[in-house]
Amino acid sequence: METKVYQTDQLHEAAEKLKKGELVAFPTETVYGLGANALLPEAVKQVFAVKGRPSDNPLIVTVADFTMVQDYVDNFHPLTKKIVENYWPGPLTLIFTIKKNSLPSVVTGGLSTAAFRMPANKKTRELIKLAGVPLVGPSANTSGKPSPTTSEHVYHDLKGKIAGIVDDGAASIGLESTVLDLSDSNKAPVILRPGAITQEDLSKLLGVTVALDGHLIRENEAPKAPGMKYKHYAPDTKVLLVKNNDWEKAKVWVKENHLRAGVLAGPTISEKMRYDTACVFMYSKDTAESAAKGLFAGLRALDNKALNLDVILAEIYPEEGIGAAYMNRLKKSASQHYFTPEN
Repeated sequence: METKVYQTDQLHEAAEKLKKGELVAFPTETVYGLGANALLPEAVKQVFAVKGRPSDNPLIVTVADFTMVQDYVDNFHPLTKKIVENYWPGPLTLIFTIKKNSLPSVVTGGLSTAAFRMPANKKTRELIKLAGVPLVGPSANTSGKPSPTTSEHVYHDLKGKIAGIVDDGAASIGLESTVLDLSDSNKAPVILRPGAITQEDLSKLLGVTVALDGHLIRENEAPKAPGMKYKHYAPDTKVLLVKNNDWEKAKVWVKENHLRAGVLAGPTISEKMRYDTACVFMYSKDTAESAAKGLFAGLRALDNKALNLDVILAEIYPEEGIGAAYMNRLKKSASQHYFTPEN
């Protein structure tokens, strides 16, 4: 199969592919999504096959406007209006209890709930309008690997497997959306996956304490939202998280064990380590925002087989604000493993 890269003036062509049940990747402000007609079970099944994604992992339904959501949900959480007015379109996914049999079970993972998102990317919202149907939109990559933040990442993973990719440059945020559970109207909202819209943001807006569910789903458990697995976003190369006061020890450990190590960090640590390691992927600034934007691109760059690395050493940030989302992804890419001299 030829995988075509669509530009702005070719959205009609891409939409026609989606209507017919073919797969087209699309840009968002978070990561690139793998689009399929959410109302065609056979098209959705192709998404699982192409990604190698477990079928118990529910898919996010991507919409162009809130009216689309109302086709599938009739019992909204009382805080829905305030949340939607403030954060849609944007990097926030909302989970609702849906009307019975309103969406194919392959989309929901057999659950009575479904996740919906309206991305900020105008090209993608226009694509959905042209297709006339909601799209499933998991990350457009091989399942479990670092998510794609450019069309080139998508092409690398899925070339020849999907009909096309709508190109709109690099994602501005770089981490998947916050997932907020609104499925129980009698309970306060709960964050199932942290993202750029933070726990602090939502609690302040809503005037209630929005909890962050820290439960990690293992391989034999069914998640309620994407990205909840214990191990996820992982490159083939081993990743170790390095605490701020352990970088000198890590440098010694690399030398003593004759390892080819890569470093994934901001400018300060990158400068300290660049002459003692095989290669460095440097975030643009020493901030959690820069780290979040560069994480997946960095993991992909350092996982290049040509580099032949033994290990990737990654910088950690405080788990507050977007740092919580960064650490959520980084910990899963490392299977929760921190550097110790015994590694």
